[in-house]
Amino acid sequence: MTDRSPSAAQAGALLALVIVSYFMIVLDASIVITGLPHIQQSLGFSPTGLSWVQNAYTLAFGGLLLLGARAGDLLGRRRMLMAGLTLFTLASAAIGAAQSPVWLVAARAVQGAGAAILAPATLALLTATFPEGPARTRALGFYGATAGISASVGLVVGGLLADLLSWRVGFFINLPVGLALIVAARRLVPVQRAEDTGQRLDVAGAVMSTLGMVGLVYAIVRGAEGAGEGAATAGASGVTDATSVAASRAAALAHGLSGGWSDPVTWALLIGALVLLAGFLRHEARVAQPLLPLRLFADRGRAGAYAARFFFLGGMMGFWFFTTQYLQGVLGMSAMSAGAAYLPATLTNFASAMAAARLTRRFGLRRVLITGLALSTLGVAWLGHLEAGGGYWTAVALPMVLMGLGQGLTLSPLTVAGVSGVDPRDAGAASGVVNVVHQLGGSLGLAALVAVSAAAGPEASATHRFALAFAAAAVLLGAALVAILATGRRASPIPLTPRDAEPAEG
Repeated sequence: MTDRSPSAAQAGALLALVIVSYFMIVLDASIVITGLPHIQQSLGFSPTGLSWVQNAYTLAFGGLLLLGARAGDLLGRRRMLMAGLTLFTLASAAIGAAQSPVWLVAARAVQGAGAAILAPATLALLTATFPEGPARTRALGFYGATAGISASVGLVVGGLLADLLSWRVGFFINLPVGLALIVAARRLVPVQRAEDTGQRLDVAGAVMSTLGMVGLVYAIVRGAEGAGEGAATAGASGVTDATSVAASRAAALAHGLSGGWSDPVTWALLIGALVLLAGFLRHEARVAQPLLPLRLFADRGRAGAYAARFFFLGGMMGFWFFTTQYLQGVLGMSAMSAGAAYLPATLTNFASAMAAARLTRRFGLRRVLITGLALSTLGVAWLGHLEAGGGYWTAVALPMVLMGLGQGLTLSPLTVAGVSGVDPRDAGAASGVVNVVHQLGGSLGLAALVAVSAAAGPEASATHRFALAFAAAAVLLGAALVAILATGRRASPIPLTPRDAEPAEG
């Protein structure tokens, strides 16, 4: 494809289109979280089944992202951008009108498929608009900052809408936004023709990767549901003395875990998923035009950034999911109050995200990234010490300040590190991997944390179950920090010094 270099005004307008489109995608993924209790009551979701409101979206999004990115390369950015916007907007309307759990989850999966088309198309547009160098990296910095800011804003907006109006409004609001973006895309994005290179979509790879990830998460959720049910049965012993109660709870936990994880169907799903994923990697190593070029992982620094993003999103998704339930289920807040309760994280996230570029120029991308991950880990670890009767300000608000600061300093540098130093022929694929890791890390992390929470058994207090989940989330965030530290001080593409970082942020 050939494109004329856009003017400064056109480039700015296209960047705005990219940012708003990505903002809508991430906002939608988080706006539902503060409305989850209302969705559960309205449609009758089970506690563990409720996680599929998120998982259906993130799995379809993450599983189809590589295929969506490749389709954009072959069919044209404008065509795929329009298709993604249209599918995402129509699916949002279907979700808002959902009358059953199956309806809502199915529509969320379709919406995730629309996002899988839309996200790589916007990234490809960004890459084509801004040439390699400071301008492109600055644009990528805005893109990364948008992820954290929109996620935090979505939590506040979701709570306000769910309490004042309805959780459905959070999805219906995508209709005017989506239509406006479609009109803007028609006017701003030039018509392009795909080059006839003889290359084909790697459909087999897309099928194997998607089915493998869906099977893996479903196996974890199924195990969590079985563990909770088994623990409930084993815990009904009627004992009252402290020693017997402790023994009974230990037996209930052991019986509950065996009830979930000894299920042959669970293990069949788990083994089948791992076989599919292994087959996918083998296929990608041999196919001529892979969805996932394995050479992207040859660089230690870039591989470390991918691993860190995976673990970071796993821990952060647990933070959003369980904090919402703690605020409303334990502290008794309304959805609106719970949304407002996220302001300490939202405001500090915005401030640190806006300062990330300046801090990177001064201290280097690697140092800023390590600081952000350390703050995030400390914040979630603090939440892991929740106790019955704990107040909002000391038990939740202060940890949120650390979380907000850490997230704002983490996502933008992780985005830059994930695409820096990539051969031009792999630029689109690297952007796709960043989004895949982002979505699948959140999905698998949430599934694992739901399993950890359910393993405590229904006889455990809600505060104990949430504290257990937060402690596990802190372990995931700590793993993200270790992934960056393990890359070594000289591993590219994460620059160390202010001099190295200057070109990265312009």
